[in-house]
Amino acid sequence: MRGPLVVIGDALLDIDLEGRADRLTPDAPVPVLDGLVEHARPGGAGLAAVMAARDGHDVVLVTALGSDDAGDRLEQLLTGVRVVRLPYDGPTPVKKRVRASGQSLLRLDSGSEPGAVTGVPDGLDALIAGAGAVLVADYGRVVSAVPEIRAIVESVPNRVPVVWDPHPRGSAPVAGVRLVTPNASEAEHFSRDLDVVLPDGGTPLVLAGRRADALVDHWQAQAVAVTLGPYGALLSYGEGAPVVTPAPDVHCVDPCGAGDRFAVTAALSLGAGRVTTEAIGDAVVKAAEYVAAGGPAALVPDPSEPSDEGPLSVEQLVASVSAQGGTVVATGGCFDLLHAGHVATLRAARQLGDCLVVCLNSDDSVRRLKGPARPLVPASDRARVLEALECVDAVVVFDEDTPVEALRRIRPHVWAKGGDYAGADVPESAVLREWDGQAVVLPYLQGRSTTRLVQTAAERAAVPGGTDDGARAQTTSTKEKTR
Repeated sequence: MRGPLVVIGDALLDIDLEGRADRLTPDAPVPVLDGLVEHARPGGAGLAAVMAARDGHDVVLVTALGSDDAGDRLEQLLTGVRVVRLPYDGPTPVKKRVRASGQSLLRLDSGSEPGAVTGVPDGLDALIAGAGAVLVADYGRVVSAVPEIRAIVESVPNRVPVVWDPHPRGSAPVAGVRLVTPNASEAEHFSRDLDVVLPDGGTPLVLAGRRADALVDHWQAQAVAVTLGPYGALLSYGEGAPVVTPAPDVHCVDPCGAGDRFAVTAALSLGAGRVTTEAIGDAVVKAAEYVAAGGPAALVPDPSEPSDEGPLSVEQLVASVSAQGGTVVATGGCFDLLHAGHVATLRAARQLGDCLVVCLNSDDSVRRLKGPARPLVPASDRARVLEALECVDAVVVFDEDTPVEALRRIRPHVWAKGGDYAGADVPESAVLREWDGQAVVLPYLQGRSTTRLVQTAAERAAVPGGTDDGARAQTTSTKEKTR
């Protein structure tokens, strides 16, 4: 982006008290929590800002923090974020959740009565005008309603993409914003007084589409994306057929913050020059990854977690499966032009355990192994195709010639190798022995190979009117259920 992401909105201090509930009190049917551990993190607009900062972006948060201990503590938690504090005479809101085994039992709020913002700092208009993107994370308190801020934001949408994440108790988006991101219940709330014709017995998708169309016109927004939880998101431009982006199928324990992850990803994608439909696709994937990684728990550093670079969700997936006594299986390869042999090996590998991680050679790694003409498909696309297979749970791209370092980070219980290694030692066996893992060989579907596909395609291309029956016989339809 040409400038920072500027996040505007109310920041909260979120605290989780996590404990273990093994019994009830003798005097009332309520659980007793032992071993309480406190985890504090930014909430509201502060959570959105920290998410973007952790993605490696330059982030400025414009917010109202009280002159109190909660405000000071919250500012310290805003790691990697430049904070612009508005003049504010009220308290910092604190939301405290009491939880056991990942489930919320009780929420305790304080500082709920907001004060007033008594002005804006000099230079705020220049800061917002120079942003790469603006996200207004409205949490229904004071910041998004400040007239001076609304006037500045309303003046920039033609030059800066503005995403407005609304709140039922908040202010209406200013006219002209690039995207508004209500969830389904918020869209229902905002459209309640509008002239929206809803069919009797309409499905959630139909209802969301009708409401989104009406809200585009009502808010004078360029587009409205209604988030639908596990069903993804529906994008409306106010007319024509809406664009629906399905969500990956992930296990979700704590969805807190998923809307922030969606909105901040959409803003970053728009700021990077992607069109709105692409930004929504990015946002759906990132929101799913966030909840799959544990939601807010993924934002609290765990000293027991490895610090090597790599997708956090993969590490947490492996840790979760292992903690539950499950078996982590890994396999690897270039997977350049996915064919029936690949699919057979992947399916067989997944049947050996409870999750399958694919170690994928990077583009440079493939070139060193296969020659300068390969790969035919870049690593990002190869990973996307693999992740779309029902039998694949995660993909890790590695840049070395062998997957040894990737395996050391993942530490799978089983390494499954496809090919003719029967009676011979699998090259990765030595590293698996470091943690008592087991390398195994899977039967390979004979007569299928990427090299043969490439050769056949080249031969057929050289023959005018030639057919490609041999190549077609080797390809496979990857109509797997996308997650």
